[in-house]
Formats: sequence, structure tokens, C-alpha cells
Amino acid sequence: MHNYGMYVIAIGWLYVALMVAIAEPNPLAGMTTFLFTGLLPASLLLWLGGSKARRQRRRREEAGATAHSLADQNPGQGDGGNTKANQ
Repeated sequence: MHNYGMYVIAIGWLYVALMVAIAEPNPLAGMTTFLFTGLLPASLLLWLGGSKARRQRRRREEAGATAHSLADQNPGQGDGGNTKANQ
């Protein structure tokens, strides 16, 4: 379900942004450069790229929750046991 190529691109982008930030003359400028050219764009890329996987996971969880709620509403169904006495 994961797109591992996206992680490789994000790691490479963060590495390049870190090297550019280290080359800045002022530490504050370096942190700002890393934040605005590295961390924020990479996090946006990962968030947008993972939206399909999050949507699929949510659908699976909702389908599982629906199946569990139906089983809770009809106890004794499907387990082979009969709770009523034979007449």
C-alpha cells in the first residue's frame, strides 16, 4: 500500500535542503531555509501522497466496524449454537 519511492524522494529532498541550510552564513537563516525549503515541502509531499492509503484504511476500518456491529446485534447467529430449548 505504501509508495516507497515517495519516501526516497522526500529523504533526498531533505538531504539537499539540509546541505543548503548548512551553507548559510547565519544559523537563523539556515534554520529558516531548512524549514521553508525542506521540512514544509517534504511534509506536504508525504501528506498528499499518503491520502489514498489513508482513505483505503478508513474504508477497511469502517467495513470492519459495520461487520462487528451486525454481529453484536444478532448474538447466537453464525456460531452454531442455539440458545432456545427444543420444543
